[in-house]
Amino acid sequence: MKVAWLFPGQGSQSVGMGKDILPSSPGARAAFDRVDAALGEPLSRVILEGPEDRLTLTANAQPAIVAVSAAVLAAVRERVPDLAPPAFAAGHSLGEYSALVAAGALTLEDAARLVRARGRAMQEAVPAGTGAMSAILGVEPDRLEKLCREAAQGETVSPANFNAPGQIVVAGHAGAVKRLEELVAADKGRAIPLKVSAPFHCALMAPAATVVAKELARTTIRPLAFPVVANYDARANGDAARVAELLVRQVDNPVRWEESVRSMVAQGVTRAIEIGPGRALAGLVKRIAKDVRVLSVGDAASLDQVAAFLS
Repeated sequence: MKVAWLFPGQGSQSVGMGKDILPSSPGARAAFDRVDAALGEPLSRVILEGPEDRLTLTANAQPAIVAVSAAVLAAVRERVPDLAPPAFAAGHSLGEYSALVAAGALTLEDAARLVRARGRAMQEAVPAGTGAMSAILGVEPDRLEKLCREAAQGETVSPANFNAPGQIVVAGHAGAVKRLEELVAADKGRAIPLKVSAPFHCALMAPAATVVAKELARTTIRPLAFPVVANYDARANGDAARVAELLVRQVDNPVRWEESVRSMVAQGVTRAIEIGPGRALAGLVKRIAKDVRVLSVGDAASLDQVAAFLS
């Protein structure tokens, strides 16, 4: 049996996430403490108590999700002491950093500092109101690429997240995204505007990619204990020397989540554990590969299910 570990991205955050695992898990508490120390502020208080508008700020949400994902994994390892390493790990966008922490390529402290800088840079790359994102349903990728070119009219609009069959998120200039939504409706597809603070994973994020590259240049990347499937090319990477380049390219290129899941399934993965807040990835995996069993682990109740799930 081949197992994958999956780590969620931005949008999975909620006030109080991870709270009920802390009383019984020294490792989880230590993860929160380590992130607080790395950032020089009590982010854990925002995670556990809010307010929600502060937690959802990109610069807070990104390290918060990494902290909770690391805390949950620590609690899993305590609960299942003989836990075997996965065949692969993968994370959706921000979640790639959590996956790299799990694989030992990044320390939790370095990951927290990196995603804090990444979050700020992504937020600052495009002035507020200039960009937009929209979920496009019922349009094939090739057709959507053509519609994006038609809608651009000198601006940027392109696929940002290939999430699952029939679900692709686009990002770009607000005007171009609006034109695309109208073209999609005329093409009998459906467009759902997303409430986001910036147009992630498109060419408008190039300034943020430059910031991330500078931060990674100052960061030590260690050998990976197991391969991490990169968002940029949907391929399993076990080479520490490639990690920085893949993380930089991820910023202003689309997240190839559907392709990533299919790649792991093609290499024998039949079960997956979603580690961290929310259940979004379990839902996507079911749409991509319905035969893969997925357990979402983010609270005390689900911790009790891990051993049986893996047996």
